[in-house]
Amino acid sequence: MTKVIYPGQTIGIIGGGQLGRMMALAAKESGFKIAVLEPTMDSPCGQVADIRIVANYDDESALEELAEVSDVITFEFENIDYEGLKRLGQIANVPQGAELVRITQDRIIEKASLVEAGVEVSPYVVAQTYEELVERVATIGYPCVVKTARGGYDGKGQQTLYNEKDLIKAKPLFDHAACVAEAFVSFTKEISVIVQRSSNGDTYCQPIGENIHVNHILHETIVPARIEETTAQKAEQAAIQIANALQLVGTLAVEMFVLKDGGILINELAPRPHNSGHYSIEACNVSQFHQHIRAVCGWPLRKPELWAPSIMVNVLGQHVMPLTNAIAKYPHWSIHFYGKKEAKENRKMGHVTIMTENIDATLEEINASSIWSE
Repeated sequence: MTKVIYPGQTIGIIGGGQLGRMMALAAKESGFKIAVLEPTMDSPCGQVADIRIVANYDDESALEELAEVSDVITFEFENIDYEGLKRLGQIANVPQGAELVRITQDRIIEKASLVEAGVEVSPYVVAQTYEELVERVATIGYPCVVKTARGGYDGKGQQTLYNEKDLIKAKPLFDHAACVAEAFVSFTKEISVIVQRSSNGDTYCQPIGENIHVNHILHETIVPARIEETTAQKAEQAAIQIANALQLVGTLAVEMFVLKDGGILINELAPRPHNSGHYSIEACNVSQFHQHIRAVCGWPLRKPELWAPSIMVNVLGQHVMPLTNAIAKYPHWSIHFYGKKEAKENRKMGHVTIMTENIDATLEEINASSIWSE
C-alpha cells in the first residue's frame, strides 16, 4: 500500500545540486519540509533546505540521521552509493528503491535492462579490457563510441573512434572500468522523454523535448520536439514500456535518437528529473519537479499539458555575466540561477525558459543576443 506523505512532513533529498534545489522548491510550495544530505555546506539545495546534513553520500551515520528526520527519501542524481541506499531502504521510506540506481550506474547493466524491456538500442559490445575491445569492435564496426561503464557525463568518459587507427585513443578509458562500445548511429535528432510513475502505476510523460548539444553539453531543449506524430507516439510508448519494466517510482529521463525513417533508438537513462525537463516549470501545468514530489509522496499524478511551445537554454559559467547584463532587454525570459558561488567555464549555473508562439523566431532571438556565442 502506498504511504502518503502530507504537508508539514519532511522529504529527505540525497544530493544538494540544482535538481535537488528545484525539487525542494516544488515541495515547499505544498508545505513540505526539506532535509538534504550533501558533502558541501552551501549547496544549491542546502540553501533552501530546513535541515542540512553535511557528509558524504556513503556515510552510514549521516544516512541514519537522514532516515531519522525524514518521512520519505528521494535522490537528485544517480552517482550515489548503491549499497548505502539499499541499506537506507531497510530503515526508511525510500519509494524509488535502490535497484534503479544500480541499473543506471552501470552502462553494461543498463543496456541489458533496456534489451530485456523490449526496446531498441544501438548495436553494442561489452569489453572488460582494452584487448577485448580490439577483439570485438569489428562486430559493430566504425565509427563507434566507447563509453566507460561507470561514471562519465556531459561527454566525459567517452571516445569516438572513426577507424582502426583511433583504437588506441580508447585505451585510457579502461584504467578505471569496463567499457561499452556502441555503433555510431546516423540520427536526425536527439530527444528525451521524461516519464513519471507513482507506486500505484499511474504513469504520465512530460511533453517530448528536442535536445541540441554543444561540446557534449546540453545547450537547448525545444518543446514540443519537431518530430512526426508517429515518432512521438513511439517515443512515449518506449518510455512507458521501460518505466513499467523497471517498476519505476518517481522520475526517469529516457534519452533517444530519432532515425531518418522516424524510428527511435534508446540511448541512455537518468533515474531523476532531467536538465531537458526544466522548461516544464513555466511551460506546463505540472513541472517535472512537482510531479516527482507527488510520485514519491503517494499523491495522485496530474496529466501534463504544455501551455505554449518553449525553448530552454542552459546557462554555463561563461554565460552568467552576459546574461546578467542583458536581463533588462528580455522581460519575457524566465531566468533561473542555481545559487552556485563560482561561475566556472562549462559549469551549469542556471537556465532560461522562453515561452513562444514562434520557435524559429525565438531561436533567432537567442542567437542574436550573443549571450551564448562561443
